Amino acid sequence: MLPDDLRSALDQALARFSPQELADSVAQLTERYRTGVSQGGNHLRSRADIAAYAAYRMPATYAAGTTAMRHAAALTPGFEPRSHLDAGGGTGAAIWAASRIWPSIEKVTVIEHDQHIIDLGRRLARGSAALRGATWRQASVGAALDRPPADLVTMSYALGELPEPERPQVVRWLAGDAAMVVIIEPGTPAGYATITQAREVLTRTMSIVAPCPHDGACPIRQGRDWCHFSVRLPRTALHRRIKAGTLSFEDEKFAYVAATATPWPRPAARVLRHPHKRKGVVSMRLCTETDGLRDEIVSKRQGDLYRLARDVEWGDGWPTITNAY
Repeated sequence: MLPDDLRSALDQALARFSPQELADSVAQLTERYRTGVSQGGNHLRSRADIAAYAAYRMPATYAAGTTAMRHAAALTPGFEPRSHLDAGGGTGAAIWAASRIWPSIEKVTVIEHDQHIIDLGRRLARGSAALRGATWRQASVGAALDRPPADLVTMSYALGELPEPERPQVVRWLAGDAAMVVIIEPGTPAGYATITQAREVLTRTMSIVAPCPHDGACPIRQGRDWCHFSVRLPRTALHRRIKAGTLSFEDEKFAYVAATATPWPRPAARVLRHPHKRKGVVSMRLCTETDGLRDEIVSKRQGDLYRLARDVEWGDGWPTITNAY
């Protein structure tokens, strides 16, 4: 769920437009993304489009960013970043998420190429005491751009929009002198492929902290499966209307990688997909440090491990590997 100050700021920004205007913009945006038809590669053509996009996507990207960064923060308890660079930041969902995860952040820089998107992002950020002093730079992300120094660097739902040949260079640019880099993409096969490529670049100079429990090659065979995670978020009445949805919630699927300049302890495995929980038995698909992908079954007779397994969720770390069933 969006924090109160962001939800209030977003509601104020959307009040300039009628719900029907926002719904029409969302429908047109969806069609442009589906068909690939845009003007100069830009799907957002008006201020109403930008507001509609923020209403349509910001809750989901905030939820995905919060979940990914929370997983990374749980494994790096001594990491207290003072500065944050968000590349391709859009209206700022990632800086809102990071400010909640790491209240130590004092300096925030957002790089975004569209001035109208920056205008909305800056207006939303004024609603947060932690973010109203953020610096917004209008620029395209790339090696030719001076990279502001930052402890934490994020890129959320933006790397995959760049031409594929440019992505490795951009990832190297992101890593720079950062203590942590977090990259998030849609939880689709294409999004996973983008994350896999970024991960390969990051492992040359950094250590993977999440979601992978290792720095080796991803054991998932591309084309047969993909690594992604899911977070459930509530929909407001306006959210349901502009999306023409009836459910009071939605599930945002995302793929991500978090890397650090110095190694941190990692869990022995990561839970992939929803665990199957039956009476007295929990079965999980795990990505492991030593055995690649494997299925783990935990029974009631395993006591404390079973009680832990009953509470484990998709995306959680798993502390040990057993063969006791």
